[in-house]
Amino acid sequence: MTSTGVTDEAEDSGPGGYAAARLRLLTEGARSGPPRRRALAELTDGWLAGLFGAATEEHTGISLVAVGGYGRGELSPRSDLDLLLLHDGRDDKAVAALADRLWYPVWDLGIDLDHSVRTPQQARKTAAQDLKVHLGLLDARHLAGDLGLTASLRTAVLADWRNQAPKRLPELRDLCAERAERQGELQFLLEPDLKEARGGLRDATALRAVAASWLADAPREGLAEARRRLLDVRDALHLATGRATDRLALQEQDQVAAELGLLDADALLRQVYEAARVISYAGDVTWREVGRVLRSRSVRPRLRAMMNGRNGGKPVAERSPLAEGVVEQDGEAVLARTARPERDPVLPLRAAAAAAQAGLPLSRHAVRRLAATARPLPTPWPAEAREQLVTLLGSGRPTVQVWEALEAEGLVTRLLPDWERVRCRPQRNAVHLWTVDRHLIETAVRAAGFTRRVHRPDLLLIAALLHDIGKGWPGDHSVAGETIARDVAARIGFDGADTAVLATLVRHHLLLVETATRRDLDDPATVRAVAQAVGTEHTLELLHALTEADALATGPAAWSSWRGSLVADLVKRVSGVLAGEPQPEAETAAPTAEQERLAVEASRTGGPVLALRAQTEPPADSAPAPSSPSSPSFPSFPSSPSSPSSPSSADGPEPLGVELLIAVPDQAGVLPAVAGVLAMHRLTVRTAELRSVPLPDGVEGSVLLLDWRVAAQYGSLPQAARLRADLVRALDGTLDIAARLAERDAAHPRRRGVEPPPPRVTVAPAASRLATVIEVRAQDAPGLLFRLGRALEAAGVRVRSAHVSTLGANAVDAFYVTRGEGTPLPGDEAASVARGLEESLRT
Repeated sequence: MTSTGVTDEAEDSGPGGYAAARLRLLTEGARSGPPRRRALAELTDGWLAGLFGAATEEHTGISLVAVGGYGRGELSPRSDLDLLLLHDGRDDKAVAALADRLWYPVWDLGIDLDHSVRTPQQARKTAAQDLKVHLGLLDARHLAGDLGLTASLRTAVLADWRNQAPKRLPELRDLCAERAERQGELQFLLEPDLKEARGGLRDATALRAVAASWLADAPREGLAEARRRLLDVRDALHLATGRATDRLALQEQDQVAAELGLLDADALLRQVYEAARVISYAGDVTWREVGRVLRSRSVRPRLRAMMNGRNGGKPVAERSPLAEGVVEQDGEAVLARTARPERDPVLPLRAAAAAAQAGLPLSRHAVRRLAATARPLPTPWPAEAREQLVTLLGSGRPTVQVWEALEAEGLVTRLLPDWERVRCRPQRNAVHLWTVDRHLIETAVRAAGFTRRVHRPDLLLIAALLHDIGKGWPGDHSVAGETIARDVAARIGFDGADTAVLATLVRHHLLLVETATRRDLDDPATVRAVAQAVGTEHTLELLHALTEADALATGPAAWSSWRGSLVADLVKRVSGVLAGEPQPEAETAAPTAEQERLAVEASRTGGPVLALRAQTEPPADSAPAPSSPSSPSFPSFPSSPSSPSSPSSADGPEPLGVELLIAVPDQAGVLPAVAGVLAMHRLTVRTAELRSVPLPDGVEGSVLLLDWRVAAQYGSLPQAARLRADLVRALDGTLDIAARLAERDAAHPRRRGVEPPPPRVTVAPAASRLATVIEVRAQDAPGLLFRLGRALEAAGVRVRSAHVSTLGANAVDAFYVTRGEGTPLPGDEAASVARGLEESLRT
């Protein structure tokens, strides 16, 4: 059935006919996208026109007008209707009665309605006071009644908009900026708002309004297609959810992708990101142009006349040289008049580097000309091209906008073909703030701040650009990235030795942080393995800087003073190995005087003894007095230490957490008891070490020492007396920790969300000669360490140390376990323990 036929049936059959015709239209599989939106608008137009005709015989002095999205004919399946009943100031009762006969049938069908009743003068006055109203009226479209009344309003509103553009456009720019700050950037969000986020449908509408002002115009290439894509996704989202929503939630992405005929949710997000990137870049270019025009208009007429002088009335913009073939003009980097891109293959990189170094945007016209005419670089690149790329990457924050300009015209993938696989690629990990490609640029931005720390800044910056390039390929991205890095490094002109270093940096870019947070650094095997992988002190220096830059560019959950201190400790130990310094033997360190005092007190009292100490530096030799039955006093420390991601205080360095020392007579169940008590008190465990402490001569018994780093999830730390009392009850069995944690979970149930992936427990091969290392990867949750401790206790193994790491919602923990006599587990036994742990987490 044609749209006209559907409209006729809706008019003839009233609201019921409209509802049936609308349902058929929305369930037709053959029609989607712009044709369906147009058909739905035409169907609705006919129905509303019929309602208007049935409600009044007046055809002059009153009209029904569609505004906003409906005025543009962009009706999604669950869109609301933006309607204006326009009248010439006649009797209010008659107008109100007509409005009721129009609005109530819409409400009766459950369609959301945004409506108003105004005279043209009232409409213009409201628009002058409310920018959003003015934007909606720019898309006013006549539906029924007095066409002349509607046309005169449209003409007046457009005239007002153009006359008031110098005032309204800055308001609109601020409105867009405020919305972007609140909603984030569409091109990077895992659950984006298709309408409100930066680069979404509202920004596309704002660009239409700028064009309507005749003050400036947005880039047209690709903009209509980007808008169409976002509208298509919103249509599919409405059909999939049955709701009027613009937020593309994770749990709905697969269904929306299927509705659009896409492979999966990642393909969907990539299309959304590409569209958002087009709109965002068009916005950047447009608002810069608006700023230039408004600045030129603000120049006093006499001065402007002097500037125009001898140029036929056209302003003469000052041009300052930046580099060969590149000049600054009117706040942008542009090509010089003598530039010849067709003869100068390095010019694109030279122009980009010059713009970034000057902190200027690269002119869109310059980028388009470079994309259209520049010759491709030879292979390998000439030295100047490589140096210009390094200069661009080392320019810090201005690199981002220049790189985006190159990407907008396809120059990046022309220079680096492997970039295409990571462009706009989503990262389904809450720790990551960016898509893969933007993360690589953000890492280069961070690395630019570390170039004074390393002997080869160029290798650091190129490694930052390439470290995750393998994420576009199946398998381990570090392994795939190593191969790509070798190819890219050779192509851009690095020699064999530098290429090998870059390949090593990409292959092992996660080595330091994973080892520091998940392995026992006192185990010589750990340090030797890292030294063997890195090879040289210069490579270690580069890897250290790359590790920090990568983590900082990932997001606040990926780096902290605590992680930084662990990585620095590991680097120091590995550097000693590479320098040939003698390494300590693989033996348990002797207890400190404080640890020995705690152990003696625990043996004497037969119960646990606690001591806490805030840490901003490694523990000093002196320590506070223990908390025990005979010494209830508690050492002073910050009541609410900063968490790993908290900003440092202006009063001093950021605390690395609180050191918790617990000495307890050796007995079964110590690990789950301590972990459970800490979970009850909402303390986050960062590291955990357990070992037996030899007692002085004459002191009987065996004592376990637990040296942990903890931090409060929120609020202040609990009193030591409460911790000790609960630990005593947990050890003697009178405190049911599992029940207490279950009660708390029941009282504060977690919100339902995306089903997390199942836990995975593995045995790390050859990770230590002293113990078997079992790695646990699972969804982080209160009491997780308690459950793991119970499972390990039930398996009959002894935990030598635990290394706890949390990245967003993911816990990655490593346990060094031995048999009772202190030897590593045989292979079959280790695999059995791992399977048991995994099963305990699945139940």
